[in-house]
Amino acid sequence: MAMLLGVRHIVKPDLSKYSYFSGPIENFSLLPIQGFCNENYSFMMDEKKYLLRKFKDQSIDRAVEFKVQNLAYEKNIAAKALILDKENGLMICEYLDGHHKDVLTRSDLKNIANVLKKLHSITFESTPLDLEDQFKEMSKDDIQAFETLKQYPVQYRLCHNDLNPKNILFLDDVKLIDWEYAACNDRYFDLAAVSVEFKLSIQDENYFLENYFVSEKVFYIEKLNAYKTIYSTLCKQWFEEQGIK
Repeated sequence: MAMLLGVRHIVKPDLSKYSYFSGPIENFSLLPIQGFCNENYSFMMDEKKYLLRKFKDQSIDRAVEFKVQNLAYEKNIAAKALILDKENGLMICEYLDGHHKDVLTRSDLKNIANVLKKLHSITFESTPLDLEDQFKEMSKDDIQAFETLKQYPVQYRLCHNDLNPKNILFLDDVKLIDWEYAACNDRYFDLAAVSVEFKLSIQDENYFLENYFVSEKVFYIEKLNAYKTIYSTLCKQWFEEQGIK
């Protein structure tokens, strides 16, 4: 979830209380593209670039976010999270200088599939999300989607749960950012998110799934389609709650 912000006066923070930072802050600036859960700034120190995230959404468990991001960093699919200051409502991470895409090539699809395999291999013990509990109301399609899922095994993994194009960063490889909603969920939810967000054709979707399930050789299109319905409805509901069309 991202938005553009206009020019505003920026006050440099005092980072001297964090032992990790000892030099002067340079080029402290608000990022031109912002999310809805944080205010995001970049800055330089000792010729290295960092990201400072000032929390806006206080309902998110930032300790979980911090832990999950560093687990993902160990798999080389995220930036390293350096500082979590819950008292002052901020997190500081290493900065990833890449770009986003709205349309994916076959190579991109294969790379994202490999990133998700790494993410879904991370051991993380937590209570799985209850997706039905996230709904304020359900359409017939939503009800049918949940009925369909009962026919298939549940495959709980650590999931990102917000794989919109602004949270997938292309450098020399692919990294994931914005881990606020990461939690234990069925891995098909992440796969469905990629298919929905990038409007994958049937051919590209099959290519994506074949690369993700390459060692398993079995995947369930009907299960994926059910999660695509659920993901789409939850996204629409989230935007309506934010007052965004």
